Amino acid sequence: MPPKKGVSAAEKRDRVLEIFHESSDVFQGKDIEKLATKKGVISQAVKDVLQSLVDDNLVHMEKIGISNYYWAFPSEASVMVENDVKRFETDLAATRKRRAEVEAALEQHKAANPDTETRAQALAELNRLKKRAAEVSSKLEAYRDNDPETVQAMHNIAESCKLAANRWLDNTYSLLSWCKKRFAGNEAELAKFFEENGLDEKAEYLE
Repeated sequence: MPPKKGVSAAEKRDRVLEIFHESSDVFQGKDIEKLATKKGVISQAVKDVLQSLVDDNLVHMEKIGISNYYWAFPSEASVMVENDVKRFETDLAATRKRRAEVEAALEQHKAANPDTETRAQALAELNRLKKRAAEVSSKLEAYRDNDPETVQAMHNIAESCKLAANRWLDNTYSLLSWCKKRFAGNEAELAKFFEENGLDEKAEYLE
């Protein structure tokens, strides 16, 4: 005997929605669970099914106090279907109109650009030139490091860095000179302090 087929999500939605359309009444969640169980929808799934129907505006929900009340009327469902049909028909008409415009434009383009041998040769030459341009651009990129402007820019950056380094070395020597005067007799400790912090009083200026 084949295994019993489970109820799909779509079937659960249809069965729960039938409860509302058959009675046109207002229900609490616990009432829907009881009625849905009789229709083959397990109680644990009813909450999620109800929420999906509410999200799709197929069922209304209102919270009163601590309870949620649900309702849906058959007439509302038919109105929604009619509105959907009208919207789809409008979209279909717009799509058909756009397709006709594109086809007309394509025909005009074909008429203005017939598939002649001269045009085919021109397109082939254009593709060849595009390929050649890509190859040249690739080679230029490989030689960019040797470009005079690039080299000059790197030189300018290096010069700025050198000036900044020498300026900081000036500051270091000024600080060292002040410390020696301020803490005379503690030269060894000062030298150790500067050395531990990466400050070499024998450092030379960059040329």
